[in-house]
Amino acid sequence: MKTADQWLAEYGESHQNNTNKRIHWVCVPLIMFSVLALLWSIPQGPLAAVLPGAASPWLNWATLTALVVGLYYLRLSLPLFLGMAAITVAMLVVCHLIALSPVPLWTVAVVVFVLAWIGQFIGHEIEGKKPSFFQDLQFLLIGPAWLLSFVYRRLGIRY
Repeated sequence: MKTADQWLAEYGESHQNNTNKRIHWVCVPLIMFSVLALLWSIPQGPLAAVLPGAASPWLNWATLTALVVGLYYLRLSLPLFLGMAAITVAMLVVCHLIALSPVPLWTVAVVVFVLAWIGQFIGHEIEGKKPSFFQDLQFLLIGPAWLLSFVYRRLGIRY
């Protein structure tokens, strides 16, 4: 099992170009949000059947996935888990608020997802390296933690 430092260093190898890094600061959080929003948009269906009487907008595929992904971050590092949990909760609140609006959440999510991935691929074209997730899908989860690690270093927080 790789440590958090190993994952972050390996991810950083294909993210050296400053323009690509700036693009990632915008697009990685947008992709994370859009994935959560798409998951939030899936009807509760089987979840409501498994947990009858627990009809809540917060019992959905996004929160369930966030809990599972949280375990992944917890395995890597408690500080990364706590930071990613805070970010995820904030994004879930935004999903909830958009879901209450007249604009369909899934529509917002699809537009954001497509535009953010276009940005990511432009960044990697500039970098001259393929996105890390082509090597290992776990890098899709490492990207947000990689950005958080910069914030932590700036604040003097060990991860």
